Amino acid sequence: MKLFRFGSSKSEKPGVILAGGERIDVSAFGEDFDEDFFSTGGVDRLASWIEANTDKCPPTGSSLRFGPCVARPSKIICIGLNYARHAAEAGAEIPKEPIVFLKAPSALSGPNDDVIIPKDSQKTDWEVELAVVIRKQTSYVQPEEAMKCVAGYCLHNDYSERQFQLERGGQWTKGKSCDSFAPLGPFLATADEINDPHNLRLWLKVNGITRQDSNTSDLIFRIPFIISYVSRFMSLEPGDVVSTGTPQGVGAGLKPPQYLRHGDVVEFGIDGLGECRQRVVAYETRVVAGNR
Repeated sequence: MKLFRFGSSKSEKPGVILAGGERIDVSAFGEDFDEDFFSTGGVDRLASWIEANTDKCPPTGSSLRFGPCVARPSKIICIGLNYARHAAEAGAEIPKEPIVFLKAPSALSGPNDDVIIPKDSQKTDWEVELAVVIRKQTSYVQPEEAMKCVAGYCLHNDYSERQFQLERGGQWTKGKSCDSFAPLGPFLATADEINDPHNLRLWLKVNGITRQDSNTSDLIFRIPFIISYVSRFMSLEPGDVVSTGTPQGVGAGLKPPQYLRHGDVVEFGIDGLGECRQRVVAYETRVVAGNR
């Protein structure tokens, strides 16, 4: 199944994209796509419920706002420098262990909402990524068992303010967690929908110019190892998001570097996980209610 959330910010409803492409409202199921949903076998329960209750699932129509496809995860965990060619463009050695950092859940936004350049930002950058959503509570899982912990996959852009991240001391988190810096969606494809998450094309354009175009086959640390590794240091909760890293082509890697400016348009996508289109707006010009 493909799960999505739609409607105005903070009032999203749950929806499902059927095999034929029709979008239906599953609000009558009575649950959002949150920690409780995933921890209680929600994906299977919802599939069975739809079969028996199609008359309670009206179409959503095509004119709608997509919200984040997961409702307020407890954690957004990201992996840095996890594509070989991205490490090369950054002039960095291949990491011996995954580089792990956290992104604040308050950064979550809809996949087509405006991305807001924060106050005092000079170096807001883009990073298209494959994100994994966790299905069940997980600690110290072995790599060979890790894929059983995956609910599904979705598209993520790990927007980053490079000056906040790298030039102002401390942890990466403060350059990663600005409002709107974690668009997620347009939908969550359940694990059975993606045959091989390690062979997916992912791409990103800025103002129509392709900046990133790669494949998840270039991952340094693959998904089973990432989940196992992270679970050694913290429990993964149902609905948590683990973003697996970005390929080469980020703004900081261009010569000269190029960063986002007010009025830019960012488009990005991954095979089987949809596409997004976002306007870039300066903090001073944002429309708060229309973004999150």
